[in-house]
Amino acid sequence: MPDEATPTTPRTVLVTGASTFLGGYLVARLAANPAIERVLAVDSRVPRKDLMRRMGRAEFLRLDIRRPAIAKAIAGYEVDTVVHAATSIMETAPHSSAIKEFNVVGAMQVCAACQRSPSVKRLILRSTAMVYGASAHDPSHFSEGTPARREPKRGYGRDLLDIEGYVRGLGRRRQDIEVTIVRPQAILGPRINTRMGSYLALPVVPTVIGYQPRLQFLHEEDALAAMEHVTLGSKVGTFNVSGEGVVTLTQAIRRIGHIELPVPSSLLAPITGVFQDLRSAKLRSSQTEYLTYGRVLDTTRMRSELGFAPRFSTLETLDDFIERGGSTAVVEPDSWRSLERRVVAAAHQLQ
Repeated sequence: MPDEATPTTPRTVLVTGASTFLGGYLVARLAANPAIERVLAVDSRVPRKDLMRRMGRAEFLRLDIRRPAIAKAIAGYEVDTVVHAATSIMETAPHSSAIKEFNVVGAMQVCAACQRSPSVKRLILRSTAMVYGASAHDPSHFSEGTPARREPKRGYGRDLLDIEGYVRGLGRRRQDIEVTIVRPQAILGPRINTRMGSYLALPVVPTVIGYQPRLQFLHEEDALAAMEHVTLGSKVGTFNVSGEGVVTLTQAIRRIGHIELPVPSSLLAPITGVFQDLRSAKLRSSQTEYLTYGRVLDTTRMRSELGFAPRFSTLETLDDFIERGGSTAVVEPDSWRSLERRVVAAAHQLQ
């Protein structure tokens, strides 16, 4: 295994999920790096025209990663670095049996293709913080070695737990392949379409009554920068990635200027669906636990071992989403602060 202190620039990089925000813009960043000889963008869907233009000299291969064609591409182009970012389909699509098949079978094919190809030396997986689940028994901060108290039984979190297992299995079978797993926190930004962004953009935001979940956000630009950093580096292992700081869900809703609607947990997903536009990324019941208990990551390894520091904090990410994301305030933040001051003053008078 190469010395981690002297990383080598990849020669030929293949990125799956090229039609998604994270996969496509990562391809664009890598293609702009003259030190990389060849960048291959893979997806079964053709990226948007503007995204395709940004990819520059990258070569687009239209193929389904669930099919043996991915192995032929990796071997034929003598790929040395594979970035499996196709799991970023979670940005927009509600989970289903078809999506589970795409995620799990696709990852199995990618791992099998890497195992058979002698040219592959690195595999990078875009995982998710959803693998930690969410429950009332969670620690204050999840480190990479902290097991989930209640592992997700369904949805993207379950898919990625299984996929991480396949990727680690590949690392054991091919010890000459460096395996890096990136677990980003909830990604938010003015351009990326995520279910969390769709949820927070609702004028009336249903929340679970009696709970105050703590949240962290990762800016879309920091998510891209982290994946680029990992691709160009040579750090092996699993890394949480998140912006600094924590915000409660109520604070986030008020900062945006929207109205909080506390409801029983069993009604959170149905009522959210009533408010959401048909074109929006839907909130599903699998996220109810997250919006009840929240999730906070320990990012010590990200800074000390990976050597990466996000440019945006959690609050700065939220503010940029508010400023450039097109969300219109229903109640101005100054009105919330004025109301809070009146409530505090009234409480003091009653003492």
